[in-house]
Amino acid sequence: MNSLTFFILRQYLKFDKTQPFISITAILAFLGVGIGVMVLLVAMSVMNGMTKEFERKLFIMNYPITIYSTSSRGLSENFLEYLESRFPKLSFSPYIQAQAVIRNGSDIYPMVLYGVDIKRESKVNSILAKSNITAFSSPFEVIIGEQLFNSLISDDIKATFIFTDLAPTGLALTPKMKKFVLKGHFSSGLRNYDNSMAYTTPQAIYAIRGGSNFGYDGFHVFSNDSMNDIILLKKAMEEYEKENHVIVHADMEGWWEQNGNFFSAMELEKKALFFMLMLIILMASLNIISSLLMVVMNRRKEIALLISLGASKQAIRRLFFQLGSVIGGSGIIFGVVGAFFVMWLLKTFDIISIPADVYGVSRLPIDLLTSDLIYTIVGACIIVCLSSYYPARRASNIDVLGVLRNE
Repeated sequence: MNSLTFFILRQYLKFDKTQPFISITAILAFLGVGIGVMVLLVAMSVMNGMTKEFERKLFIMNYPITIYSTSSRGLSENFLEYLESRFPKLSFSPYIQAQAVIRNGSDIYPMVLYGVDIKRESKVNSILAKSNITAFSSPFEVIIGEQLFNSLISDDIKATFIFTDLAPTGLALTPKMKKFVLKGHFSSGLRNYDNSMAYTTPQAIYAIRGGSNFGYDGFHVFSNDSMNDIILLKKAMEEYEKENHVIVHADMEGWWEQNGNFFSAMELEKKALFFMLMLIILMASLNIISSLLMVVMNRRKEIALLISLGASKQAIRRLFFQLGSVIGGSGIIFGVVGAFFVMWLLKTFDIISIPADVYGVSRLPIDLLTSDLIYTIVGACIIVCLSSYYPARRASNIDVLGVLRNE
């Protein structure tokens, strides 16, 4: 940018007292682009924060990898030992599960009751590890969610579980009922999970089922790289079948597969929100077009004089393109700085509070991805450049002779 172009840009950017509406339109364009960028970045950061928060909660409660039996025979102890020897860096927790119903006053809660070794399970479930229970002292003890635990413990230290495995007696079906001692509680931050999961000993589930001549229902597996480890585990299961000439009736599922529809819906919502909020920047860019067109109409004589003095049409086009780029570009910078300031406020102060029992967090989680920042800036720059091009082209196509003759 040469000194003449810089001088003209500075003059055109000054507040014009004779034509204040032109300057006001430019200011509105600047604020519109800035606010659009700021809102877009803050919205994307909130969406990313909520997605990661749900991902963290579901990762904990759904386990990184779950190996489950697809037959009534269950999974053998030999298969568990084989996997543990092949993958010493992974933590395995065998489990046996049963479906049950627990009654609390007039409320009935369906539950999945897991029979686990508490020491092993604590290695794969950090929420359960926080309960500070290292072992069960008797077979019929249970760990349940904190809220349900507090409501039950006020009446008795025992709770009656009604199991859905019904035993036929004559012509009727009678449910199996068993009292469990309330050993402790856990809290995941998600009430639906806390009220639908419980942990007891494998011996208790064996007794409910009426024997111990079957294997495990599955293994909970902790992994720091579950998406790659699940592939290795599937290969190891195939090798185990070949080496031992048996068929392992099992399948594997990652935490992301258990909640695939949920995260797909959130990703679609994020993309839709991005394009909807980008329309704010697009609408603000119309002010850039109108502002530049008014500048062109108001400065027709000056443009004609510049061309007559030797300025090329390309130089005039470049001048007005830079003028629009300065207005829009400064708005983008203002929006980015404002977005980071708003995100700092939301992180530092409890300005917006949300119900923790619904979302698992009490304040808005903020997490701005670098990719979202780049996409927003690039998208805004493209809109600003397109908005500046048309007025700049109109300015370079002015009829010099007609303007100088008549004006």
